Amino acid sequence: MRVEARGFTFEVSEGGPADGQPVLMLHGFPQDHREFELVRPRLHDAGLRTFAYDQRGYARGARPAEVSAYRLAEPTRDAVAIMDALNLGSAHVIGHDWGAHVGWQLAANHADRVRTLTAVSVPHPRALGFALRSRPSQRLRFAYMGVLRSAVAERLLLARDGRMLRQMMAQIGDRAGRYADAMAEPGRLTAALNWYRALSREQLKGVDSIAVPTTYVWSDKDPVVSLTAALRTADWVEADYQLVAIKGVSHWVPEESPKTLADAVLARIGV
Repeated sequence: MRVEARGFTFEVSEGGPADGQPVLMLHGFPQDHREFELVRPRLHDAGLRTFAYDQRGYARGARPAEVSAYRLAEPTRDAVAIMDALNLGSAHVIGHDWGAHVGWQLAANHADRVRTLTAVSVPHPRALGFALRSRPSQRLRFAYMGVLRSAVAERLLLARDGRMLRQMMAQIGDRAGRYADAMAEPGRLTAALNWYRALSREQLKGVDSIAVPTTYVWSDKDPVVSLTAALRTADWVEADYQLVAIKGVSHWVPEESPKTLADAVLARIGV
């Protein structure tokens, strides 16, 4: 389905019963809406209706050139506008990686539009900030950010048929190739990297306590997020909250452990 929102065009993949409770699914880097393919059937079987789309930069019809266009407030406004276009007053929100960042922003600043939040891999921004300040190991985990923000990132990631991108997602096997291939599309990788280039501490500090029922899904083999950040997320959720810790799984939870994630979502929604 093609949706016009904020002057951009987004392709929204919808599925599940027409009368099911709506679930908005927000992907991360370097994936796209397809990363939820293994999760959605279980949600549909439970009677939920899902909506997944390629976020700005990934969508051909929503690829502004300016780095500033990728500050977190912008994709957050996209999500609200897409919900408006779909006539969704509110929805359950699932976000992975950058999609989790957007999910936290939605829950903090547009709580009336979020029925529940399931944030995957990325913790509450204030919890992440605490870990970065207090744990050298967390700062070390974020060393890759400098590479992705650099002027040579595109060349490094696309070299040798996207070998680095494929290696980054080695845990999801052949599915990694679909995302590496997609990033070869002119302008797509630069736009995706602009999310990193636009990020600032001020944006993360702007996310306050969450007042909607929330589940945070963390995996112990995630090389990016420490246990400290995962545990401190509870400090920033005032509503009903659960931490789901998955053992033996890396960063790519929706594709490495789709059943566990789907179960966590269903438990949070209560169906």
